[in-house]
Formats: sequence, structure tokens, C-alpha cells
Amino acid sequence: MVKQVYSIEIICSLAEKSADLLKKQNYTNVFIKCADGYLGWPDAAPFDAIIVTAAPDHIPEPLIKQLAVGGRMIIPVGDFYQELALITKSSKGVKQESILPVRFVPMTGRAQDAAH
Repeated sequence: MVKQVYSIEIICSLAEKSADLLKKQNYTNVFIKCADGYLGWPDAAPFDAIIVTAAPDHIPEPLIKQLAVGGRMIIPVGDFYQELALITKSSKGVKQESILPVRFVPMTGRAQDAAH
């Protein structure tokens, strides 16, 4: 079975360039959209794995909800001081493990909204 990859980029020009490049390389199992990564991609969920490459100040609940039971998410979390967190979802709940200190760009969009 061919696995599928879903990628979200908040900067539309980067999403378009990435999609074009992947199409030229004949990747048919990679899907890219311009959207706010904080909200994930609910229509394609659940996901076996989620890799987040920008740091929110907390773990977005929409991403936890979209993680499949048995799935894992790796995500940098924090403001100035960040930790790479491993989130594992089981039938018993969600486990968070701190892996190591990191420095990623801050997550933009909904992650910066003080009302969340």
C-alpha cells in the first residue's frame, strides 16, 4: 500500500512552488495545501504521524485530535526556550515526552492568536 503525505504551508507561494516541484518529480502521493498548520488537515485525518516544523507556544488540540490511535507527533513547543516534544496517542490517552531543547521559527497564524 502506498502511503500518502499531506503537507500544509501557510505561505501560499511556497506551497505552490513545492507542489509544482513534486509534480515535476512525478510524486503522486504527496498533497500540499496553503492553510494554517495549527488547524491541521481534518479531511485527511487520522494520521499515523505528524511532523511540525514551526513552534507554537503549546501543542495544538486540532493536531492531537487528528492523530490516529497508535500515532506519534513530533513538535517543537515554546517561545524563546523550546523543547522538541514527542506526542504518542494510545487508546488510554495522550503521552507527552520531552526529547531535547531546540530552536525553530515560531508558528504563525492561529497559533499567535491570543484568543485560542
